[in-house]
Amino acid sequence: MMNNTLLNTLSTLITEQRNPNSMNIDQLSPLEIVRLMNQEDKQVPLAIERVLPQIAQAVERIVYAFQQGGRLVYLGAGTSGRLGVLDASECPPTFGVSGEMVKGIIAGGEQAIRYPIEGAEDNQQAAVEDLQAINFSAQDVLVGVAASGRTPYVLGALNYAKQLGATTISIASNPNSPMAQLADISIDTVVGAEVLTGSSRLKSGTAQKLVLNMLSTASMILIGKCYENLMVDVQASNEKLKARAVRIVMQATDCDSPTAEQALMLAEQNAKLAIMMILSGLPKEVAKPLVEKEKGFLRKALEKGGIVS
Repeated sequence: MMNNTLLNTLSTLITEQRNPNSMNIDQLSPLEIVRLMNQEDKQVPLAIERVLPQIAQAVERIVYAFQQGGRLVYLGAGTSGRLGVLDASECPPTFGVSGEMVKGIIAGGEQAIRYPIEGAEDNQQAAVEDLQAINFSAQDVLVGVAASGRTPYVLGALNYAKQLGATTISIASNPNSPMAQLADISIDTVVGAEVLTGSSRLKSGTAQKLVLNMLSTASMILIGKCYENLMVDVQASNEKLKARAVRIVMQATDCDSPTAEQALMLAEQNAKLAIMMILSGLPKEVAKPLVEKEKGFLRKALEKGGIVS
């Protein structure tokens, strides 16, 4: 028997409405289909622009949590959960942080990253258990992600996080959703109806990806993980990233490749430290404590040393 309450709820959601611009999409040519999709996708950055103050507020809370030893935890089901896992998994190589600092949790566990897990998004208690499994605490920040804004799994997690006193943030594509009403900060990226009715992996998913990029990147910048616009804490864990580390040192110091490679070797492949050594002319034993004293902010360390103004 169909759940009429759920049926009625879905009928009110913007993300479940039919898009008048795509009613004949099944009659279009390949070029016409992708042109229509591209036109609809242009709504995404406009929707995000409307909620930039809320995103900035969320970044402030995340930075504070990091400074207190807390973590950023993304949680969602389906596409939303996968996007959270993706953003979290990119933080260690990009910013040189522990894999525990930014966590992605998806309803149904690791298998759900590749395969749909039946009923996973409806289980509120499973969300509580998943947070307990990582020892989620009041120091952490929970970002619940769901296009509908009503996914039970996410609501269960937000409720639990609030009970602990943790900061809660919601990302949804419907305004005034149950998630938004529950969270401390609600980021409502209202992108309108999808070109395929209800397929929220499209515009809604794109909006989620962009917001998650902002949350993690802005927060990492504000805790000293970049210099100018360079990823100076990149982990050189493969050949491409090793080459990127060399380029970063070259770009930051205007040195040649052999100089950058030599400095990186002396700095044990730490690009930030290699830059400090080249620009200051100081040996590793002196340069490293200067950077550490400024909590990893390279510009501040250089300014304190009178090297840049």
